[in-house]
Amino acid sequence: MAQGPTARPMTGTPPPGPPRVQTRITVPDQKIMVNLLGAGDEILRLVERSVNSDVHVRGNEITITGAPADNALAERLFSELLELIEKGETLTTDAVRRTVGMLEQGSAERPAEVLTLNILSRRGRTIRPKTLGQKKYVDAIDAHTIVFGIGPAGTGKTYLAMAKAVQALQAKQVNRIILTRPAVEAGERLGFLPGTLNEKIDPYLRPLYDALHDMLDPESIPKLMAAGTIEVAPLAYMRGRAQPYDARVLTPEGFRKFGSLQVGDLVIGSDGTPTPVIGIYPQGPKQVYRVTTQDGASTLCCGEHLWTVATPDDKRRGRRRTIETQEMIGKEWRGHTRRYELPLVAPVQMEPRAVPLDPYALGLLLGDGSISCRTTPSFSTADPELAVALEEALVDVELVRKGDYDYVLRHVNGHRGGVIVANPVTAAIRQLGLAGATSGTKFVPEVYLNNSVGVRLAVLQGLLDTDGGPVVQAGRACRVQYTTTSARLADDVVHLVESLGGVATARVREAEGRKPGLAKGRPVPYRADAYVVEIRLPAGVAPFRLSRKRRTYDERGGGRPMRFIDSIIPAGVQETMCIQVAAADSLYVTDDFLVTHNTLNDAFIILDEAQNTTPEQMKMFLTRLGFGSKIVVTGDVTQVDLPGGTTSGLRVVREILNNVEDVHFAQLSSSDVVRHKLVGDIVDAYARWDAERENQQAQSVHAVPGRTAQGGRAGRRR
Repeated sequence: MAQGPTARPMTGTPPPGPPRVQTRITVPDQKIMVNLLGAGDEILRLVERSVNSDVHVRGNEITITGAPADNALAERLFSELLELIEKGETLTTDAVRRTVGMLEQGSAERPAEVLTLNILSRRGRTIRPKTLGQKKYVDAIDAHTIVFGIGPAGTGKTYLAMAKAVQALQAKQVNRIILTRPAVEAGERLGFLPGTLNEKIDPYLRPLYDALHDMLDPESIPKLMAAGTIEVAPLAYMRGRAQPYDARVLTPEGFRKFGSLQVGDLVIGSDGTPTPVIGIYPQGPKQVYRVTTQDGASTLCCGEHLWTVATPDDKRRGRRRTIETQEMIGKEWRGHTRRYELPLVAPVQMEPRAVPLDPYALGLLLGDGSISCRTTPSFSTADPELAVALEEALVDVELVRKGDYDYVLRHVNGHRGGVIVANPVTAAIRQLGLAGATSGTKFVPEVYLNNSVGVRLAVLQGLLDTDGGPVVQAGRACRVQYTTTSARLADDVVHLVESLGGVATARVREAEGRKPGLAKGRPVPYRADAYVVEIRLPAGVAPFRLSRKRRTYDERGGGRPMRFIDSIIPAGVQETMCIQVAAADSLYVTDDFLVTHNTLNDAFIILDEAQNTTPEQMKMFLTRLGFGSKIVVTGDVTQVDLPGGTTSGLRVVREILNNVEDVHFAQLSSSDVVRHKLVGDIVDAYARWDAERENQQAQSVHAVPGRTAQGGRAGRRR
């Protein structure tokens, strides 16, 4: 017969557990033991509640009794606490709880290393991560260019990011901090609140100001903000660095309308070389300002548009700063001197183009030539050196002297075979549209204005060798002056100078009221206004070829060309857009060869409350990243305040950028909450409630007969 299982007699004795063993830890220093036990033994009691082993303390010896695995955990806990004390920390119950939590997670990170990673110290207070998740978040900021800190409130996402930003600024890894959060974007009707715009927005930015005061001396914060080193602004200001569509931007083919640019087009950077446009962002109608420099150059931009400038203090320290237009309004002058100096473009590298006439020869003829084309072209000069140079620059043309200073440009093969052949100079002048031009209507043809550096410089040298010259003043560098009666030619000379990295200032000397000149001892009144152009060129760019002028210029030196902001005045509301370029310094050249930019270089940028951005705003913000910059984006996807139906940019950005190199997503949880312990419990409770509600909704959908999971009526197959 088959026998059933044998019943085990009931003895009432529990099954035997793992053997209990003892582990002893000796603490050699009595002061360390006092710190380890805590006031009134509160640390010891917390340790006893946190481990499964029995803990007894006698003198300087700690005895741990329990299962080997439990003893090992307790022993490691005491080891970490002792290391914290040895590193100068005063133990708190909070530090013990966090150490226990990290050990229970089984991470390879040592709690003592996490809790002693100092980021900033000020007035005896040290900012450091307090949880394993925070430590990983801080390490990610060090290792990546863009970091997303996503997690519930109280996990220190923004606070730690700001501490890293201040640390980077103090270590001179960046030269400015930009703190921003969506305020107006979150659907609030700020327009109906009393006060100025700043007064309306400041409450939304107050947490950022409060964090700054924890990390920096309060007295230094206004100075840093006034200098543009720290900027605290709503997200709307971040996207507003724009220029009107009608502004001009310099390309390798010349200037074109700003609004005509497309991604991939080339514009000229501050180094004079082409750089591609990698982003275009329409900004809608905005208040714009006309920024004018001391040499008369000007352009239009919005108040948030960026400029790289150097103040006298900056120059003494050998540095530059990036500042918004609106920050300079009313501060353009310091006493009797202009405050903000702008960088100058290097000689612009444009596409070489074929020209019908040697550029130096064209400059000489525009200065002292007769190009009416009604007669054979002629040239007048008191410098035989120029006549020789002109003849050498022209093909199949010889200069025939007709008087003391007059020469005729004769075609050497003009009557070949009894046939009259067109003078090559006349043919070129007609091709360039200069035929019939007089002293008051001459100009530099476009094909020469937008050509290689060599062509532009040669034209300028021809003009200056004839109608320009060095001006010498005692104790000063030599400056160059050019005079013409053609307003258009004066503008063209300014264009040539600025395209070569120089500065030119034009003024009018009116004919009326001027003292008459003398011709053979007789007074001759002036019949036309004269346009005088004062010129300074950068080192290495020679304005003259004529020996006597070049010698004078070289002896004195030409001085350094400089461009300062003279005034900033409102210019109405216009449709605007902003661009991003791939240049290393993010600079590009706009109207009148002004150097400007609108991306953020060498900056630590923090976007707080990012769950309240739209996907479009998130894209705009991330593409503002400049060279040498770092971005940290923080937010809690469970607390979106956007209007109904609007998708949060923070919720979709992970899906979009998850596989992009140098972008990191740090996920913080309730275990990383560093506020009151109850905050973590609240976060967990809400998470459970949300999960239960979603589960109930899913079950109710499936429980309705004849309904699909999508809520529609199930169709019957036939």
